[in-house]
Amino acid sequence: MNQQPWKSLVGLATRARKITSGEELVVKEIQRNKVKLVLLSKDASANTEKKISDKCTFYKVPLRRVENRYELGEAIGKDARVVVGILDEGFAKKLNALLEE
Repeated sequence: MNQQPWKSLVGLATRARKITSGEELVVKEIQRNKVKLVLLSKDASANTEKKISDKCTFYKVPLRRVENRYELGEAIGKDARVVVGILDEGFAKKLNALLEE
């Protein structure tokens, strides 16, 4: 099994209850300044992409793109997910570093 390190870390954050997923929930948590990093799939709709990137820009939340919604869903142990918010600073910093490579 050749799993990418970022997926393992997102899975760990999920088990620690340090994530939120789904467009509306992520937007709400961004507005509350709880989200430290947003993961958005590259196959998100144009509307979703604009809404999330605008919120991230306005609230100064880092935004990282992942390959597709199925990989993101698999990382959190669910079906396809388009957007995931990381609520913990430590997980966010490590994920940001892993996804920069």
